[in-house]
Amino acid sequence: MAETPKTVASKTEGKANRRGAARLAAVQALYQMDIAGAGINDIFAEFESHWLGNEVEGDEYLPAEAAFFRDIVSGVVRDQGRIDPMLDEALSRGWPLKRIEAILRATLRAGAYELGHRKDVPARVVIKEYVDVAHAFFEADEAGMVNAVLDQIARQTRAGEFH
Repeated sequence: MAETPKTVASKTEGKANRRGAARLAAVQALYQMDIAGAGINDIFAEFESHWLGNEVEGDEYLPAEAAFFRDIVSGVVRDQGRIDPMLDEALSRGWPLKRIEAILRATLRAGAYELGHRKDVPARVVIKEYVDVAHAFFEADEAGMVNAVLDQIARQTRAGEFH
C-alpha cells in the first residue's frame, strides 16, 4: 500500500540529494497526473511552488533540482508511448503495466525514461535511485520488482555498461 508524501519525506530526508529529491518529486507528480488527470503545466506549477524544497504539512522537503525534475516528468509524458510497451515486455507475463499500482507504475516509467535518455547518469545509479524511491512507498517485494524490471531495461538500452 502506498504511503503519504508526509511519510515519504521523513524517510528520505536523510539520504536524498538534490537529484534524488527530484526523482521522488517526479514520481509523485507522475502519480498525480495518472490518478487525477492533472496537466503537466499544472503539475509543474504546483510542485515547484509547493513541494520542492518547502515545508508541507509540517515536514521539510529537500530542495530538488528543478530542471532534472522537469526533464523526467516531461520526458515520461512525451515518450510514454515507447516507455510503456518496453515496461510491459519487462514485466512478468500476465501483469501488464496497467495492472500495476499507480505509484509503482510512475516509478517504473521515470526509471525507464532516465535509463533511455539520461546517459550522463550511470545505469546502476539510476536503478539504485528508483529502488530507493520504491522503498519510500512500499515494502521489499515492490522494490525488488523495480530493481528487476529496470535492470532488464538497462541491459537492453545500455548493454555496454554491463560487461
